[in-house]
Amino acid sequence: MTLSWPWALLSVLVIPLVFAVRWWALRRRRRAAVRVTSIALVRAALPGRTRWTRRIPAALFVAGLALLAVGAARPQASVPVPQTSATILLALDTSGSMCSTDVDPNRLTAARQAAADFIESLRGGPRVGLVTFNGTAGLLVPPTDDTDALIEALESLTVGRGTAIGQAMLTSIDAIAEVDQSVAPTGAAPPAGGGGYASAAIVVLTDGANTQGVDPQTAAQEAALRRVRVFTIGFGTTTPSPMVCQSTQFDGGFGGWGGGFGGRGGGFDRGGRNIRLIDEPALKRIAQTTGGSYRRAENADQLKSALGDLPSRFSVVRQQVDTAAAFAAGGAVLIAAALSLSLWWNRPRITTR
Repeated sequence: MTLSWPWALLSVLVIPLVFAVRWWALRRRRRAAVRVTSIALVRAALPGRTRWTRRIPAALFVAGLALLAVGAARPQASVPVPQTSATILLALDTSGSMCSTDVDPNRLTAARQAAADFIESLRGGPRVGLVTFNGTAGLLVPPTDDTDALIEALESLTVGRGTAIGQAMLTSIDAIAEVDQSVAPTGAAPPAGGGGYASAAIVVLTDGANTQGVDPQTAAQEAALRRVRVFTIGFGTTTPSPMVCQSTQFDGGFGGWGGGFGGRGGGFDRGGRNIRLIDEPALKRIAQTTGGSYRRAENADQLKSALGDLPSRFSVVRQQVDTAAAFAAGGAVLIAAALSLSLWWNRPRITTR
């Protein structure tokens, strides 16, 4: 909590002033005391009061004055507020290993469904764009608020050779720069200064390691210079499984591998790399460099959870809200309660004999 007018807290000094006036009034009352012959008559005339009935109204009155003093200083609280002007680029891995059936029915189908649910959860919120990457990266859908168009585009995903994670990140940066002037495109010098993160983020979902193109760490540094966070998700297991693509997911570019992909080196690409092995250290470095985070998902439910947790990270911002009215209202309620209790407990009592 911050204070717009901190000097107004000096008004809290009225509290000791109130106690001083009360002390002075009690002294005068003692000096003006009247002698009586019977204490019993005095006690009968006075209202019944205990220690608590004397102290509770005073405590409430002091607390009310303190709240009014804080309210006068115009306190402001930082609260989470949905951000509708953000831009999110979802970069999906469409390499051949995404046809692995260790996730039912295969990784690509599970990723497509999880991505659809993620996009649906953002309906009416940030703009979302889609980038796909295998050996190269391409912008499938520019950032848009048309949720239905984004979900429809997911149905056209097809696999290809290679994994270009770094290129996917640079493609995502350029797509963001097209709709957000505060983010410079690749090849242009990012604007100097500026605190905090840009209202844009990149989500990279991959099941492997970068095999060609730009080094992912180089791309991460470019994103960091533009204050664009990158959130990475490693998807899949290391369990040996057949790789089977549906007919609509196969682009025919695998030559002799065929539709099942199972007959090539037991799951290794031409460079001898295990295509089911996620390069977690690299994905963690990307997230750390840009201020994002890394999550591992070994099945469809974990992937949906990883994506579902992301909106609160970059589509919600903290905004300063003036809370002076709340403090003033609280103080007024406490003072009113103190006066009411004091009048009630000190009301004259009528006794009959």
